[in-house]
Amino acid sequence: MTSYTPLVSIIMAVKDTAPYLRECLDSILEQTYPHWELLAVNDHSADGSEQIIAEYSSGDSRIRLIENKGDKLIAALQTGYALSQGTLINRMDSDDKMPEDKLETMVDAWTELGVGHVVAGGTEHFVDQGEVGEGFKRYDQWLNEVSRNSRHFEEIYKECTIPSHCWLIHRNDFDKTGGFNSPVYPEDYDLCFRLYKTGLKVIGLDKVLHFWRDRADRISRTWEVYKDNRYFDLKIKYFFELDRNPERPLVLWGAGRNGKDLAKLLLNHEDQFHWACDNQGKVGKDIYGLRMQHFNEINDLSAAQILIAVSSPDGKKEIKGILDSWQKKPVSDYWFFC
Repeated sequence: MTSYTPLVSIIMAVKDTAPYLRECLDSILEQTYPHWELLAVNDHSADGSEQIIAEYSSGDSRIRLIENKGDKLIAALQTGYALSQGTLINRMDSDDKMPEDKLETMVDAWTELGVGHVVAGGTEHFVDQGEVGEGFKRYDQWLNEVSRNSRHFEEIYKECTIPSHCWLIHRNDFDKTGGFNSPVYPEDYDLCFRLYKTGLKVIGLDKVLHFWRDRADRISRTWEVYKDNRYFDLKIKYFFELDRNPERPLVLWGAGRNGKDLAKLLLNHEDQFHWACDNQGKVGKDIYGLRMQHFNEINDLSAAQILIAVSSPDGKKEIKGILDSWQKKPVSDYWFFC
């Protein structure tokens, strides 16, 4: 362990997670890195969660029970952060678990990098009964590959590349991003974009540092704001704020459901753009007032910025191969949006 031992503030909102809370708190207590404080913010729980936190708090002064001054997740995070004292900031979900070396691994990695850097780790979903779904397995595999290669901003428009529970950041850097003050959900994805906007460098670790519980009543499954998990509104907002160059032609690649939904949002920002696909039944037709082109025509556009709205893994692989053959570069020339 490094000789530098900064205090890590773990911000954790708690809402009716009593069946899982002891397991979560035990995993924090078992950390090999001892210099932490847990701000456990009770968000008006009605299932005994508050009493469990109080019990653990009475046994270890590093655990603090706090009542949410507002309502719901973001307000709880704001309440906890306002009372935190740590130099380094981490977030935890109250139904998940930490491997025992999570904090030590992240603090050691951050110490070598310093201010201006964010450390992010890998994740692994688990369930109490049955097996983890194939979708979550693919998501874990993708997240861990992103972390292994530190491609968080290269692939940021696909999905949230830095999950809420698996990052470590210096307080000053966190404050520069706006911290938990943004009212936008999903709050972890919005923060991911704000890390990008602030110019921080994310360094990924090739190690699973968070065990992520899947359950039917997670808010990501039940809240309306998470219903359409493509989050095109959020992605388009930040694309036009951070990456769009109006001096370059804009291209949308994909004419399926994703492409059509994305096209409608793009038209709110630009009256005209190029729309391409490989479907001969659509090429040459007008859709939403735009003439559909064959994708081969994209290569004739000088310095085009290309948004790909194709979700098929094989389709994305094929498209990337085509773009590579055209010597197009990710981030500077093209972005996958799903």
